[in-house]
Amino acid sequence: MDDLLELTGRAEATHFWFRGFRKFLAPVIADLARGARLEPDGKGRRGLRLVDCGCGTGHNLQLLHPHGKAVGFDLGEVGPARARATGFAVLRGDVTQIPLASDSFDVATSFDVLQCVEADLAAVREMARIVRPGGVVIVTLAALDALRGDHAEVWHEVRRYTPATARRLMNEAGLKPERVSYMFASLFPLMASVRFAQRVTRRFGRTVRPDTDITVPSGPINLLLTALVSAEAALVRHVPMPIGSSLLVVARKES
Repeated sequence: MDDLLELTGRAEATHFWFRGFRKFLAPVIADLARGARLEPDGKGRRGLRLVDCGCGTGHNLQLLHPHGKAVGFDLGEVGPARARATGFAVLRGDVTQIPLASDSFDVATSFDVLQCVEADLAAVREMARIVRPGGVVIVTLAALDALRGDHAEVWHEVRRYTPATARRLMNEAGLKPERVSYMFASLFPLMASVRFAQRVTRRFGRTVRPDTDITVPSGPINLLLTALVSAEAALVRHVPMPIGSSLLVVARKES
């Protein structure tokens, strides 16, 4: 897993998928952190406490940092070491046994982690525990079994989610889902065809390469796909997508 995080760390700044991911998430986090949706009285707040659960390389802590004090934790060694080198506070810890106090954060995030966690319900319950009443949990999840391919094998995915299973997971953890929406609809035809081809060719003995899905494409292709996903991220703020390769979930801990 640490080797995969090294590969991820080299791709996160420029790869079209990671760029698009940040385009989807940044406005959602900003809207929540502005306070109108975090505080029942509608008053804005400054200096929120935010935590990224299973933060990997820590790159996504940059999404949280503008809105308050951001910390993270991850199970491995490479991720926390890389994150600390950029100045963020990062611990080692298990998302199913979070080493942080109850009711101590305004926002807890977890980005593309839960599909690789056997006990996903225990993990979400822990995230619910550490956010204060009225706080929010934001997660992204791999969507749809039809999109299983090399990436799922390399990262040892346990499951992929649908909107219905994502909502059920949040409800069972004691959270109220407020948003469950698809991301990367613009890439769905491409990803579906590539993942199908991967599954078929594996049956004939093709070796799975760990860098298959996170190698940065050539410059023009990377720019084109970045523009495509960025346009979708702008559109989805107004028009929900009917399908996608990932799910974005925002859920609230009731006061």
